Amino acid sequence: MTPIKSYKRVFISIVVLLLICFIANISLGSVFIPWLDTLSSLVGGTVEKEAWRHIIVDYRLPKALTAIIVGSGLGVSGLLMQTLFRNPLAGPFVLGISSGASLGVALLILGSAFTGVAVSSFLISKWGLVIAASLGSILVLFAVMLVSIKVRDTMAILIIGLMFGSITAAIVSVLAYFAPADQLQRYIFWGFGSLGNLTWYDVLIFSGVSLLGMLLSILAIKPLNTLLLGENYARSLGLNIKTSRFLIIVATGLLAGSITAFAGPIAFIGLAVPHLTRQLFHTSDHKTLIPAVILLGSIIMLVCDSIAQLPSSEYTLPINAITSLIGAPVVIWLLVRKRKMLF
Repeated sequence: MTPIKSYKRVFISIVVLLLICFIANISLGSVFIPWLDTLSSLVGGTVEKEAWRHIIVDYRLPKALTAIIVGSGLGVSGLLMQTLFRNPLAGPFVLGISSGASLGVALLILGSAFTGVAVSSFLISKWGLVIAASLGSILVLFAVMLVSIKVRDTMAILIIGLMFGSITAAIVSVLAYFAPADQLQRYIFWGFGSLGNLTWYDVLIFSGVSLLGMLLSILAIKPLNTLLLGENYARSLGLNIKTSRFLIIVATGLLAGSITAFAGPIAFIGLAVPHLTRQLFHTSDHKTLIPAVILLGSIIMLVCDSIAQLPSSEYTLPINAITSLIGAPVVIWLLVRKRKMLF
């Protein structure tokens, strides 16, 4: 493994690129605001129109921070899952966490029509959706954690997680089949994902949960590096496999579950960012990969969000579609160019 000090210039370049993308993301939108006024709004300076300050501070800045939290969290949780399962196709939602969140939201939006129970406007509000998605994710996460205690084989846990996802997807399909068109449309819009619906209070709670997941991920760096040698060899080195697996699953659950609850199910980032990072850094050391994934995930999410905004247009594209349309060809190009997948 290459020492982290040899990547100093690369890290500095990525940090500079992240700052540029952050400023560009805040500057772009349906309302044109000059760069100087954007910067003045951020530092509390004088701007030509006070409405511009409101747009920057109360809408675009929380959205850009949300993009950073989502991109970094999905990237790290994808890296954790790929290392834990030794599978390059594993992502943050492989344990069925996203499906659990979708089931929670589907029961709230679509289930009311199916059961005939009147649901108050509060339950259908933004916080109602967040709570429903969180409960769905937590229930599936606890089920997977119980399985991880009973089952010793890591690949069996992966398959069981996929089965949980299939079961919840089937229930959602039944609910969607019987749901009225307007409620089905509302559920579909939630599935598109969104970064722009959070207030500063929402961002504060969201960042707190994500920070806890990040701290647990950092604590898992040594077990992750040891797991790269294989479970049997890691066990012979004295690694407690069950405790390490539990720590990694909880960290992934906090990151992926909170992101799905606050921003909806967002595809591609968790799967692709770890691969892009390995191609760039040519290392499997998680001391290097985790900070690099945080930075690159943030940059890619900011770029995708900037494109989704369709600058100078009143329309906004679904962020879920943009992450796949922009990211998937990049990964294909990298794999064709390198002719193999680093892992």
